[in-house]
Amino acid sequence: MSADTSDLTKVDSAVSGLSSSPTDTKPAAKGARKSSSYPGVFNINDLEKEGTKIEIAPETQKLNWKLNASVNEVDDPTVLKKHLTTPPLKKIDLHFPLGLEVSARNLKGVTIKDALDAIHKQFKKKADDELDLPYLKGFEWDPEESWTRLKVHQAREGAPVSSKKSKKKGGDE
Repeated sequence: MSADTSDLTKVDSAVSGLSSSPTDTKPAAKGARKSSSYPGVFNINDLEKEGTKIEIAPETQKLNWKLNASVNEVDDPTVLKKHLTTPPLKKIDLHFPLGLEVSARNLKGVTIKDALDAIHKQFKKKADDELDLPYLKGFEWDPEESWTRLKVHQAREGAPVSSKKSKKKGGDE
């Protein structure tokens, strides 16, 4: 069995020779991750303590996106990579008028795509006729109601479809 012990010692010495030694990982709290602190990305609770206001990307009001449709079906997919808020947040709760709440998370900063993915996860199995307000109209941040979440606004109809993707003719007005 001494051969087994020497093998373990070799493995341990190889591990301790790496740049991150085992002593670095010990003090981390339960559930904490080292990679969670990207520069310029904030925790919403910290911003609330500091009184820092957040702004929502104005592009979210022009998405013309149906809640039960794939995120890839937005009119302008280039906006999906933009941060949902300024300053960027690690996590934000999205609150629907009837009480449903979903969370969008991204340690590098929640993007518009992250928010839409979180919403889509809740609505992807719903049929069109099951949704009274199937289109995303936009988000609203009301610090007086809740500092740590965004209200989701929905619409009965999407914006008129642009000419390059015109699927229906005159039926959306």
